[in-house]
Amino acid sequence: QERLVESGGGLVQAGGSLRLACTVSGIPIANHFAWYRQAPGKQRDWVASIAVSGGTNYADSVRGRFTISRDNFNNMVYLQMDSLNSEDTGVYYCTSRERIWGQGTQVTVSS
Repeated sequence: QERLVESGGGLVQAGGSLRLACTVSGIPIANHFAWYRQAPGKQRDWVASIAVSGGTNYADSVRGRFTISRDNFNNMVYLQMDSLNSEDTGVYYCTSRERIWGQGTQVTVSS
């Protein structure tokens, strides 16, 4: 069964860090994965992605602060988030090719 499960969200002060994890099952880890986020009352926006090749891309708002990575041995995808600010608050979703989605994990940044 194809499944993505996010974890690692929580409450953090502005300037702090969090690492989100996405557990991948039933999907080849050598795949395209991405993180999206949805702030309250707003649409779901793309944050970062990692290609089959390992190449990465980031939204302008997170470039230089967030890092997406993949652990091929443990079937995990990560999003390291540093220098967090209140605008990073939202539910973060892991997706494979925008076709399979996890249930999301809440990130709240307090100022």
